[in-house]
Amino acid sequence: MAKTDLRAAQSAKKDEFYTQLGDIAKELKYYKSYFKDKVVFCNCDDPYESNFFKYFALNFKTFGLKKLIATCYDGSPISGGELPLLFEATEEELKKIAYKVEITEVKDYDGNGAVDLADVQYLIQNDKNVLAMLKGNGDFRSQECIELLKEADIVVTNPPFSLFREYLAILEKFEKQFLIIGNTNALTYKETFRMFQQNKIRTGYTNFNVGMYFQVPDDWEKFHHIENGKKIARVSTSCWFTSLPVTKHNEDLLLYKHYTPEEYPKYDNYDAINVNTYTDIPCDYDGIMGVPITFLDKYNPDQFDIIKFRKGDDDKDLCINGKCPYFRILIRNKKPQKQ
Repeated sequence: MAKTDLRAAQSAKKDEFYTQLGDIAKELKYYKSYFKDKVVFCNCDDPYESNFFKYFALNFKTFGLKKLIATCYDGSPISGGELPLLFEATEEELKKIAYKVEITEVKDYDGNGAVDLADVQYLIQNDKNVLAMLKGNGDFRSQECIELLKEADIVVTNPPFSLFREYLAILEKFEKQFLIIGNTNALTYKETFRMFQQNKIRTGYTNFNVGMYFQVPDDWEKFHHIENGKKIARVSTSCWFTSLPVTKHNEDLLLYKHYTPEEYPKYDNYDAINVNTYTDIPCDYDGIMGVPITFLDKYNPDQFDIIKFRKGDDDKDLCINGKCPYFRILIRNKKPQKQ
């Protein structure tokens, strides 16, 4: 294997994080009204593994979806010939190919009085229009998947963390609504920061300080615990990013502290004061302030302007007495109290 192929394989392996159904349900419950009559695309999701696909398939009618599309990268499991039961196929039965699933209706096919995974299994195995092989490898960047993206209204998935910049750029290029999981370090990417400035992206409802638990491959040595025979790892630096409305970003932060030069020193290389936590933002300061990147989880564009990220006038990291605090965002309060 060539070195470039080996590095690609290693990166792909590191990106194999399968989101837990409970975490998806916890976040998605806030957005139900935005999905009615929409085409949802899960473009990094093998239905045999993806809880995103399972969630939307089970809630197809509840959310009032128009269509659900899921595509997987080659290397996702599916058998040749007669398909095994969805979500119950064994590794021995499977070979690896890329495919797509498109669902326009889910109902009680087996007559047991409930719409459940068995009905989704039945649909995929018995309707030739639902499952189709992809001509390419299923990469979200492929033209084949881009054409499906153009059809979609909202994209919901857990994209590869190592490709987050590329993934977000494609969503922005085609002006797609999205609800995706990313590493909180993505807050420091200049591409993500620009979208925050333009109010094109915001964090979701789930508190990103607690992290999330993901299913990881069986050969992973580091994991948190085993659940139903699967290895589960906690990723503390993970959060939801979305273009959809989120209530907390329309609410003003309650500010109670008052500015004093002693408590809020100025940077050496920029005319702004340093604030160590968003809770310490002074209510009466009308100048520019540097706050930690965690501020973005509370950011309300009606209350604050985002001025700049990280750098001072000399294009070096913001510093105080020669020392640089961790990444700062420069902001201004639009509604300062009169002193």
